[in-house]
Amino acid sequence: MRRYITTTGRIQRNPLREQAPADRVNTKIIQPAPPEEPADPPRPAGDLSRAPINKVAAAAMDAWADENPERRRLRHLSTATILEHLEQFPGKTWQQRWVEAGLDEYGTNPGDLGGEDKKLRKLFISGTRQLFCLRVIRPSMDAFRGHTYPNYALDFRLVAKDPLLDKFHAAVEASDATPAARRTALFDVACALTVFGISLADLTPEVLLHYSLESRRKQLTRGATNRGQEYNYAAIAAWHILYESGHFPPSAPHVLRAALVGGQKSVEELVDRQQLRNTNVRNLLVDYLRRRAADLDHSSLRQLARILPGTFWSNVEKVNPDQTDLRLSEETYQQWKETISVLPGGRPRLDMDGVLLKVRTFYLDLQSWAVAEPERWAAWSVPCPVRDAELRWFNVRRREIHARMAERTRVRQPLLPLLIDHVTNRWIRLREILTAAQTVEPGERFTAAGAQWQRTASEYDLKRAKTEKSFPVRAVNRDTGELVAVTRDETAAFWDWAVIEVLRHAGLRIEELTELTHLSVRNYQCPNGEVVALLVVTPSKTDRERVIPMSAELFHVIAQVIRRHRGTHGAVPIATRYDVHEKVWCPPLPYLFQTQTGLERQAMSNTTIWRRLRKCCTELAKTHPELAGTAFSAHDFRRIVSA
Repeated sequence: MRRYITTTGRIQRNPLREQAPADRVNTKIIQPAPPEEPADPPRPAGDLSRAPINKVAAAAMDAWADENPERRRLRHLSTATILEHLEQFPGKTWQQRWVEAGLDEYGTNPGDLGGEDKKLRKLFISGTRQLFCLRVIRPSMDAFRGHTYPNYALDFRLVAKDPLLDKFHAAVEASDATPAARRTALFDVACALTVFGISLADLTPEVLLHYSLESRRKQLTRGATNRGQEYNYAAIAAWHILYESGHFPPSAPHVLRAALVGGQKSVEELVDRQQLRNTNVRNLLVDYLRRRAADLDHSSLRQLARILPGTFWSNVEKVNPDQTDLRLSEETYQQWKETISVLPGGRPRLDMDGVLLKVRTFYLDLQSWAVAEPERWAAWSVPCPVRDAELRWFNVRRREIHARMAERTRVRQPLLPLLIDHVTNRWIRLREILTAAQTVEPGERFTAAGAQWQRTASEYDLKRAKTEKSFPVRAVNRDTGELVAVTRDETAAFWDWAVIEVLRHAGLRIEELTELTHLSVRNYQCPNGEVVALLVVTPSKTDRERVIPMSAELFHVIAQVIRRHRGTHGAVPIATRYDVHEKVWCPPLPYLFQTQTGLERQAMSNTTIWRRLRKCCTELAKTHPELAGTAFSAHDFRRIVSA
């Protein structure tokens, strides 16, 4: 009979195990897969799976032979302690006894075997850690993450004596990643090797992608936060370093995200998402969309493929399963209109005119093409069910939409100065605090922004002060007791200010903002010798490139952004950008608005900009109730500029 240990939950990192959302993996590039069982699994101290307790404990003591005698004695004692507990359970190997003891399941923590005795708890945890490093026990991912095991990657490397692992550690140390990203990269690789029972030579892109997806699905990613059921991915920094160091083949995705984004779908894939029953209509829609694709960008093609096979024909099949051609009866057509007039969530559909226009265009295209190519299209040339009278009021409804947009602009225009003052003053305040905090040592007090502050001096801060030239500054307000992550908050405040200032002075669309690069800033010398700063905006909605003469205010903001990049990196760093509309990776460029995740520098996405604006409005509403429920979008600034 299997026995289970109880847990106190004091160190349990993820008490709720809700199912994480499904991942979209680009299977055209890579397919996630667990590793095959190695024929010769790594055993740094030999095969100890059936060895007696004394032999395993001696191996644990000898694995770290360069340590002092007292620490070696403790390793011997802790290993023997956990093995004596496992010896009580049935099994021929220590792995089998580990499973029978219930220690390989979610929520378990070896330290709980020691009860309230702190010394005994430490012995159980230390002994388990050593069994993992010696490959005596191969834990499940749930079991391994039941405890944090600080600095596990370093202990694992010392025992493994794997030249490839040594090379990986050297590459991590030589990288430009932040200390936190380095630790996470080392941990992710050590964790993957431990739970899969492989060496680094067997850690392929497919295996690491599987590890990342499983960590996300189980909500075990380090630093994961629940944001609308979206969880972080593991091994982002590790993937980058393994690729750059040559461990991964050149054919592998250059970053983890490239293996996750779906890329462009073919016309067949777009249509087959709807799982249409009528094969003839399905083939017609494929041919129609393929012909229209020559005149459309991928975003417009996806929208058309969502409406015609999805909103239109899939709902026709639901209303009338016996429908075999495009000739709809009046009854079927009216039932279809009634069906699509309400969205799945119960809200009324606001873009009804857009759907009807695309359906009408579809029918009229078939009629016109049937004249030139009757052998292909004539059989489908039938009267359009969408009457002219139904679109007669289209222009009126468009004017109503414009009126609502104008009203939205009138509401937000007087609130804009409040938002500008909020982001400006917040950045100035945090910049003053950061500047003052950087002049004192950890634990010392200083005055900034009209308040008394004290820089934190925790064990973590003091350790980083000895090993790192610069590290994130934290400070405590002596008057209120508030702990402020000054470096992090000042960085966020700067980018909030920069985004809003560029949007309101330049009137850019959100896509145009994310596409700004250092190359977008140009100088033009007038015939009279005057130099004018220009901002070259790449086309987004239209195909025309725009050149905007920069005002003094706009030039100041752009200069601040460039100065910030140069102060940190010496130049504006090269970053990658994924076009979410066209579903393609853009060439690496020095984007002005960029973020860093691990070692990967990415241009800010539309979603990132939108979240920043929403967060600023939410914070401001706490002190200005008139902004409650009111949010600014990027296009609001464009309308206000042109108003």
